[in-house]
Amino acid sequence: MDASQSLRFILTITLLACSSQRPAHANSWWSLAMNPIQRPEMYIIGAQPLCSQLTGLSQGQRKLCQLYQDHMVYIGEGAKTGIKECQYQFRQRRWNCSTVDNTSVFGRVMQIGSRETAFTYAISAAGVVNAISRACREGELSTCGCSRAARPRDLPRDWLWGGCGDNVNYGYRFAREFVDAREREKNYPRGSTEHARTLMNLQNNEAGRMAVYNLANVACKCHGVSGSCSLKTCWLQLADFRRVGEFLKEKYDSAAAMRIGRRGKLELVNNRFNPPTAEDLAYIDPSPDYCLRNESTGSLGTQGRLCNKTSEGMDGCELMCCGRGYDQFKTYKHERCHCKFHWCCYVKCKRCTSLVDQFVCK
Repeated sequence: MDASQSLRFILTITLLACSSQRPAHANSWWSLAMNPIQRPEMYIIGAQPLCSQLTGLSQGQRKLCQLYQDHMVYIGEGAKTGIKECQYQFRQRRWNCSTVDNTSVFGRVMQIGSRETAFTYAISAAGVVNAISRACREGELSTCGCSRAARPRDLPRDWLWGGCGDNVNYGYRFAREFVDAREREKNYPRGSTEHARTLMNLQNNEAGRMAVYNLANVACKCHGVSGSCSLKTCWLQLADFRRVGEFLKEKYDSAAAMRIGRRGKLELVNNRFNPPTAEDLAYIDPSPDYCLRNESTGSLGTQGRLCNKTSEGMDGCELMCCGRGYDQFKTYKHERCHCKFHWCCYVKCKRCTSLVDQFVCK
């Protein structure tokens, strides 16, 4: 082997070694959403323990897993709910919250502290609060039950308080311990870029949890003869998760651009704006260009994405395709039609097929 061949061989080995090393945060607890978890009671004596089989957990999260094994199914469900809501909220954007594999889930794009990353952390944390709170109410967890929230002051005196509500207090506290564990374990130098990213993640995790906590409201059920509603029983109920997603999407649009300050804390890039509260999203890096596929940033690009020819919004072909143009083709669309209500009590529909135009980015 001559000198040039030896050099090429060394470079090849070096590149392979580098490409096989994942960033510390690439393998995340989000992977619980992609890999279904069996319920703890399914594990027989002598089988490999549940927590040792789960990928993506930090050391602290693995300890919490060992203490609260029955919670892990719902953490996975919460992460899945968050991912689905992220994909719904961004379905008409250049970045559409696509998952790319079963470990990093969103891929390299999460290495950039952008406002999209901020939203992803927030909606994932919110999903865990939502899932754990509901599991408590349904009696699925050994360490919590129905909500014990105090009676609202503005509730009429003759209405009963104390139906089995969603335990958002417990859901919030547990999600804070579990989701933030990974960030709190990190020991980066104060004021470093890595420390700034940790602070950003903690800010957005909290914003997601607060969204679920603050949007929970009072629900009531009427009692009385023939539905007279002479008496009501009320309880605390989580808001529909779509409302949480819409709320956090608004926070995404108004997210605060931050940087690490001299005191090792995040501060506003532009002091003309108000500093973010615990309910606001924050980011430290500009968003990458999502128009073209870029392996280094993790951008998937918009080639092959469907677009709306008549829309002037982000889903329109001009913006979605980044000026590259689009192709048109025809496809068959199947939908229910001519629905009729039959007494009693069902709706019968026909299945209609139509030929429609579709537009795809070049």
